[in-house]
Amino acid sequence: MIQKISITDWATKYADLPVLDVRSPGEYKHAHIPKAISLPLFTDEERKIVGTAYKQESRQIAIKLGLDFFGIKMRKMVDEVEGFSLFKKNGEQPKKILIHCWRGGMRSAAVAWLFDLYGYKVYTLVGGYKAYRNFILDQFTKTYPFKIIGGYTGCGKTKLLHALKKNGHSVIDLEALACHKGSAFGNIGMPEQPTQEMFENLLATDLIQSSNAETIWIENESQRIGNVNIPTILSKQIQTKQVFFFDIPFEERLKQVLAEYGKADKEKLLNAIMRIKKRLGGLEAKNAINFLLEDNVPSCFEVLLKYYDKWYKKCSAEKPSSLILPIEAATTEPDKNLVLLLSTSNDLINSQS
Repeated sequence: MIQKISITDWATKYADLPVLDVRSPGEYKHAHIPKAISLPLFTDEERKIVGTAYKQESRQIAIKLGLDFFGIKMRKMVDEVEGFSLFKKNGEQPKKILIHCWRGGMRSAAVAWLFDLYGYKVYTLVGGYKAYRNFILDQFTKTYPFKIIGGYTGCGKTKLLHALKKNGHSVIDLEALACHKGSAFGNIGMPEQPTQEMFENLLATDLIQSSNAETIWIENESQRIGNVNIPTILSKQIQTKQVFFFDIPFEERLKQVLAEYGKADKEKLLNAIMRIKKRLGGLEAKNAINFLLEDNVPSCFEVLLKYYDKWYKKCSAEKPSSLILPIEAATTEPDKNLVLLLSTSNDLINSQS
């Protein structure tokens, strides 16, 4: 028997169910529930044909067209799902799956009928992906116990986040979710960025998973990270949180930047410099480019790091000084800075109690 569940029930009771997204490949590629598997009932073109028939002719004609497309795929869809390793856990019976489409309509109903007939325990999501998206957007309106790791470029903030996570602390890595490191050079060595909608889905998923944490550590970021944006309402909340600002010597940070970008593709580095040429200034941009062309990478990045220090100071000036807590550190080594960070955080808590 097919069981319909609400988005709230899914989030609280059934979040571990394997999810089959039966929307078209284009819909899935644009954005989907994280870890959901694409099992499209229609191709993008078939979806267009059925949708046009529904709007311009009748529901019945659209259903008949849909059946023409669906009928020849039923065996293949069952075989495909049986091939997913996700469904081979301990040979458990009955196999349980959640199926959804855009609004919980005919597409999910058709595929749910097929897998129910075949012997799966099938759940469908009331309201479909549309209900899921409303649920996701609602997560950004909630209050979270953020603490922010700040510091000039090259101070190893991301490595420190990883050290926190390794030691059992709740962390949200915004740059990893965005597939971008934030600066003009941030896409170098990174995979393609998700769409804005997919970024929001991933971010909200991490927020939900950290909902019971006393503290959620994040890195200090601009609202815009490459081509995606932290939702405005959440970004405004982040701006009210305490920043633990690591003050690390310029030379140590330059070493970190060189280790990260020093061997990157020269053409990509040149393109990145050209993108900030106007803000960098004609002379400094020229110097940075010439150093790079001469294979004097350290001098090139010294110019760039000074530029980013000025930019960071300007952005930091917009935040109340009472929310910025400086931490002096001699190195970018994450394990050492983890000790400093937790000690400073505990001292702050004790002083406020």
